[in-house]
Amino acid sequence: MGPLGVLMYVMALLVMGLIHYRVNRWRNPKCNGRLPPGSMGLPLIGETIQFLIPSKSIDIPPFIKTRTMKYGPIFKTSLAGLPVVVSSDPEFNYYILQQEGKLVEFWYLDSFAKLIDVRGLGRDGESTPLTSIGHIHKYMRNMVLSQIGAEALRERILPDMEETCQKALVDWSTKESLDVKKATSSVIFDFTAKLLFGFEPEKNMSERFSYIFQGLLSFPLNIPGTVFHKCLKNQKMGLKLMKDLMDERRAMPEKHRGDFLDQILDGMKTESFMSDDFAVFAMFAILLASFEILSSSLTLALVFLTEQPMVVKELQKEHQEILQNRERREGGVTWKEYKSMNFTMQVVNESLRMLNVGPGIMRRAIKDIHVNGYTIPEGWTIVIAQSALQLNPETYDDPLSFNPWRWKNLEPTVVAKSFIPFGGGARMCAGADFTKAFIAVFLHHLISKYSWEKVKGGEIIRSPVIGFGDGFYIKIRSK
Repeated sequence: MGPLGVLMYVMALLVMGLIHYRVNRWRNPKCNGRLPPGSMGLPLIGETIQFLIPSKSIDIPPFIKTRTMKYGPIFKTSLAGLPVVVSSDPEFNYYILQQEGKLVEFWYLDSFAKLIDVRGLGRDGESTPLTSIGHIHKYMRNMVLSQIGAEALRERILPDMEETCQKALVDWSTKESLDVKKATSSVIFDFTAKLLFGFEPEKNMSERFSYIFQGLLSFPLNIPGTVFHKCLKNQKMGLKLMKDLMDERRAMPEKHRGDFLDQILDGMKTESFMSDDFAVFAMFAILLASFEILSSSLTLALVFLTEQPMVVKELQKEHQEILQNRERREGGVTWKEYKSMNFTMQVVNESLRMLNVGPGIMRRAIKDIHVNGYTIPEGWTIVIAQSALQLNPETYDDPLSFNPWRWKNLEPTVVAKSFIPFGGGARMCAGADFTKAFIAVFLHHLISKYSWEKVKGGEIIRSPVIGFGDGFYIKIRSK
């Protein structure tokens, strides 16, 4: 072998050694202790491909289920280039959700961050991310609660919500069939857009926002043809819409409505973090979150109700009693009536339990966290696997069965630690009461005045965000 051959041989050995070193470092990350069991997958992409494989089942996503069975309730992995620990341990998850600002901070994958990260430059010229500053989150959450929280529902929203549901059902009953997910998304999107920002969206705008939601957990590869690229295009549309609405309202103060948009503009006068960019992203994120989970929950409820005539019969009994006890039959649902819908709320909770729109709740460790003899290093992402909690056979008997009656006997401590459709701790979703009320009011009118039958579809797919395959089509008839 000549000098050139020796040199090439040495270079090859060096390259192979470097690759081996990098791979070894990837598979065995630095840790001041013992990492949870699991696999980091391939360098850079980790186990992202396995994570994104669709599943045609309502069950726990296979990615989480197989690894939990192999490694236990807490395991490590890597998703979209980030080191991650996934947990289905109820006690640990409950603890983590109470540690906001102490051990963890709100967090999400890069694709999610680039699509809805609510950040901007405050008047001090420094970046102020909503996701990592507690007092800003509290301020924004209180604003949302003032618009769609329990008090707002009781005082002013419930009649408008009921009118929206009534009009939608009348319209749907004239159609040969309709795709429940698309139809409910459109109705809820239009209602929340008007409620929060005082505008009536163009036709099919809800579909474009739904597409954004579908891409929240896609691999953040921004090249033409990818899901993420299409999501970013729709995101730009959404941001422009929010910017135009804000500019229009600012230019016409006489159109003051006291809605969320007005609260945003008022806040910009007093809060240093509330820049134009921040406000636009906040509006966009809240509108995106306000309809997708609700429409998916309502669709899933109808999928199961179509297959469960005994549940429908029990609902009919409850709502018939409400109508019989109502002083004015033509009157609307009162707050007292809504709060009396006990079985209806069991149906709502059962739908939310089985839904699990996304793969989990995300937090990032801001300190090393010690659990069950393992260490989760600072900077790692923690994914609280809602599906593994809410479909756990040790907690819920026959968890894949739609059984609203189970909620009569569940202990409060079990519910607190194993039923978290809206998150938990200081970050619990401000739209929880709004979501439950809308489903209950919708079911009241559907059950009382209409019948329906399945036309086609209803296949449930997790990818990992839940979807309904080619749709769920029904025919609604007035009684």
